[in-house]
Amino acid sequence: MSVSAVFLLDLKGKVLICRNYKGDVEMAEIDHFLPLLMQQEEDGLLCPVLLHGSVHFLWIKHSNLYLVATTNKNSNASLVYAFLYKLVEVFTEYFKELEEESIQDNFVVVYELLDELMDFGFPQTTDSKILQEYITQEGTKLEVAKSKVPTTVTNAVSWRSEGIKYKKNEVFIDVIESINVLVNANGSVMSSDIVGSIKLKTMLSGMPELRLGLNDRVLFALTGRDKGKTVTMEDVKFHQCVRLSRFESDRTISFIPPDGESELMSYRINTHVKPLIWIESVIEKFSHSRVEIMVKAKGQFKKQSVANNVEVRIPVPSDADSPKFKASTGHAKYVPEKNLVVWTIKSFPGGKEFLMRAHFGLPSVENDELEGRPPITVNFEIPYFTVSGIQVRYMKIIEKSGYQALPWVRYITQSGDYQLRTNS
Repeated sequence: MSVSAVFLLDLKGKVLICRNYKGDVEMAEIDHFLPLLMQQEEDGLLCPVLLHGSVHFLWIKHSNLYLVATTNKNSNASLVYAFLYKLVEVFTEYFKELEEESIQDNFVVVYELLDELMDFGFPQTTDSKILQEYITQEGTKLEVAKSKVPTTVTNAVSWRSEGIKYKKNEVFIDVIESINVLVNANGSVMSSDIVGSIKLKTMLSGMPELRLGLNDRVLFALTGRDKGKTVTMEDVKFHQCVRLSRFESDRTISFIPPDGESELMSYRINTHVKPLIWIESVIEKFSHSRVEIMVKAKGQFKKQSVANNVEVRIPVPSDADSPKFKASTGHAKYVPEKNLVVWTIKSFPGGKEFLMRAHFGLPSVENDELEGRPPITVNFEIPYFTVSGIQVRYMKIIEKSGYQALPWVRYITQSGDYQLRTNS
């Protein structure tokens, strides 16, 4: 990866704080960053990597800050960006909000973190829970006799401290799936996939080993079992605690978990997904007078399930005014700054249909500019349900003291990029 230096700048390009890791790039090179960025913005050619001479600037923007890494080597750009986003995550854990003011108020802690997060241009300890063991925001006196490096930094299990104790040992497993769907104006599904993640909240004493079993199609094929529903997971990404060699040999997900909350794994399932909430819309525009919108929403999922906090966002012309609504359930409101009608339904049972009508006035003077017709978007969450059918078959918890622990599993399906196009 090999980063030369990391800078935090304000929106005017002023350096708030920086750390020079290798000394092979002049620190004054950062003065060229903002002019290059402004020039590219003007030309409409904004790029995540900027070049000045032999120096590359790899940058991200967060709130009112620019985080910039410089290098004059052929570095792995994706790893540099992963590190910059990790910086944002760690600083947010420490300061709640990452912005110019929080950096200025915590200079000493930021410098300490930059020292520990990276050494000679290579990432080191990036887990905020481990960093918080020895970099605190409270002023502390250094007692030489007692000062020592936490074992987690030198330990093989760098993501978990020793000596953790709980009165009640429990593991909470959340299987969360987001559905991405694009439906064209004729009602055909153009693209669809499922992006899932398994999140843990671990409250276990000691150094337990956990084994997680899923209804993985590859595992069932390896063991000769093909009974019941199985899923084929692609693009699987694991937390560093998972033993990859074990997973590759027999598909067992074996790990010593981090304490508290963590994302164990993420995956994608590339399959045809039937839209769970189907939207039909009729938009009639009467020249110089009014526009009438009729939207029908139908739940295309099991009757036992209920979608919560459903939001249907319907685009309307930018010059519309005088809104009137009539909805069979929920309530609709006009959001003029976004040119949207937002229809909110708190509880949407499977198999049900609901209707909403909207009436808007239009100005007598016709708008000459042709407006595009953005798609209708839908947000929702369905608990106790996964569209892919993925299941946690077992969770074994093994710890040398032999205590009994309870695993709890929860399934949630939610909308991701969920769009339905309308007729022009």
